[in-house]
Amino acid sequence: MWPPRRGCVLRWLGLRVCRRTTLLFALFWFGFWAFLNGLVFVHRTIFSDFCTNYKSKQVLQRVCEEYRQGVLTGDLCEDLCVTRQVQYKRCLYYENGKKVIEADWRGVPVVLKSKLENFSSYESFSLLEYQDAPELSPMDIVFYATLEIKNSLGLEVRNASVPRLWSQRLQERGRPYSRAELASLWSLLQQEEYTFFKVLQDLSRHVVKVVGSCGHFYAVEYLIAGHAWNQNLFSLEEISSLPGPESQTSPSSSSSSSSSSLSQGGWTDRDMVHRIALSFLEMVRHFENDFSHRLHLCDIKPENFAIRKDLTVVAIDVDMAFFEPKMQDILEQNCTSDEDCNFFDCISKCDMNKNKCGLKRINSNLQVICDKIFRHWFSPTLLGARAGLPLQVALQRAVLDCAETAGGEEAELSRAIHHRLLALLTQLLRDGPGQGEGGQGDGDGHSHTSLNF
Repeated sequence: MWPPRRGCVLRWLGLRVCRRTTLLFALFWFGFWAFLNGLVFVHRTIFSDFCTNYKSKQVLQRVCEEYRQGVLTGDLCEDLCVTRQVQYKRCLYYENGKKVIEADWRGVPVVLKSKLENFSSYESFSLLEYQDAPELSPMDIVFYATLEIKNSLGLEVRNASVPRLWSQRLQERGRPYSRAELASLWSLLQQEEYTFFKVLQDLSRHVVKVVGSCGHFYAVEYLIAGHAWNQNLFSLEEISSLPGPESQTSPSSSSSSSSSSLSQGGWTDRDMVHRIALSFLEMVRHFENDFSHRLHLCDIKPENFAIRKDLTVVAIDVDMAFFEPKMQDILEQNCTSDEDCNFFDCISKCDMNKNKCGLKRINSNLQVICDKIFRHWFSPTLLGARAGLPLQVALQRAVLDCAETAGGEEAELSRAIHHRLLALLTQLLRDGPGQGEGGQGDGDGHSHTSLNF
């Protein structure tokens, strides 16, 4: 009886070994399959949006192919696609189709931008879908542009204000506009950032200047953007090497006058920081008072600003900038707590009785700039031994008060804080290299010890 029983046990063990091997083999293949799918997913979600020179050049080649086919046009196209006076340098940013490229246009650095990389991704101008579409007069184009501005920025644009933007050139033109010109203009108007820059082109020195376009790509002046990891947030050495304003606004001028060099001004790094801070304050005042509606900046960080050679602060990324009417539309939403009413840097309060966010922003551009930029600049850690000087202590306290005071609904309080910062920074510049050794103090009788931020 034992041999049969023994053979049965062996068969049973062999069957278990076989099952275990099959199970391990299946688990191995499943793991390998999951690993490969994970690699594909990572490639599609990350590397497909990776900012590569190869893909960026391909995008520009497609633009030139469509230009040669007569699909799109612009004042930049000839130099980009025919004379090659637009030289590709590098890809700066690429995410979800948004493309930002650094280039040289006739020796002047510029930045090429488009919200979507392909011209075909934009909605076509409805009137161009008909072969026998009637010719549009310049004022027809102004009318459609006005509607698009209203949709994009949430503004009621008066007919009288539009000619400053486009109609002067439109009316000076003798011949009708081609389909390529209308299609290109329409693709640009669908980009809120382009529309924003173009609307404010002649109204503000605190927004980047548009210098040309080709199809859906538009070129803006190249400036030194901020970086959170930089000690001064902006590279002061690179700012000194920027071309002068003449070459920035006119690509045909390839060099700037040496007389505009910052190094000849004899400014120290702290002088430059103080002047840039003053420009931030001027920008805040300008955005809140000089337009028909207040302009809200809802994504304030060094990377979204740049500095011109004359130390003017410039907004270069305005995807999260909104005039008051659109800001109210964004803030008006259902809520169960105040946290539901936070839209990046723009904050409202929740009305618990109505479960609705308030239409008014309760913080301000100045408060966020104080918190995210001025705190860093005027912290004792960065100032070192100068942190205990009277004016520096007063400035530290003013920045701290500014960052912790919600001035969105209290205009008088906000103006008082703005004036206090302006006076202290101006005094620091007036005192020169002493950097705040003057004895005025802060006027409140506080002892002059550096503050801990």
